[in-house]
Amino acid sequence: MTARPAASAAPARLRPIGLDAVLPRVSANLLSGLIEAVGGPPYNGRADLPVIASSLHMEVDDLFPVAESLQLLGLAEIEGGDIKLTELGRQFAELGMDERKQIFQRALLTHVPLAAHIRRVLQERASHAAPKSRFFDELEDHMDAETAEQTLRAVIGWARFAEAFAYDDQSETFSLENPA
Repeated sequence: MTARPAASAAPARLRPIGLDAVLPRVSANLLSGLIEAVGGPPYNGRADLPVIASSLHMEVDDLFPVAESLQLLGLAEIEGGDIKLTELGRQFAELGMDERKQIFQRALLTHVPLAAHIRRVLQERASHAAPKSRFFDELEDHMDAETAEQTLRAVIGWARFAEAFAYDDQSETFSLENPA
C-alpha cells in the first residue's frame, strides 16, 4: 500500500492547522531536493512516492514526512500514493535561490501558524526579539516537552531557510535581526 489512511474526509491540503500543530523535523534541504526531483525529468511535476523514494535511495516511510511537509506548505499535493507539485511548487522548482526563499517564506508564514505567530510577536516588540521560552511554554500547553522542542526546531530550520526570522542557539533568542 502506498497511501496513508486519511484522518478525515477533507483532504489534508484543505485542513488548516493550528498554532499547536506538531511539525515534523524535516530540513529545508530535503524539502527543496524533493521539489527539484519531482519537478524535473522524468517526473515533470508528478511522481509515484515509492518510485521516487527508490530513485532518491530513501525508504517510502522516510519520504512521507517530507512529502507531507510540502503539502502542508502548499507546494505539493499527495493523492493516492502520488506527489504532485502545485503551481507554487513548480515555480519553486524552476526559480533561483532568492526567489525560492521568497516563495518558501510566503508559504511558511501563510500555512504554518506557529511561524506566523513568532514573526508577528517579533514585529510587535520594540527590540524585535523574544526568548525561546516564550514560544516553548505556549507549545508545552498542548504537547510534551520533546514534541514542543521538535516543533520549534522544525520551524526554526524552515524560517532560517526562508529568512523569515533568526534564532540564536547560544542565547536561545528569536529575532528579526539579520535573519539570514
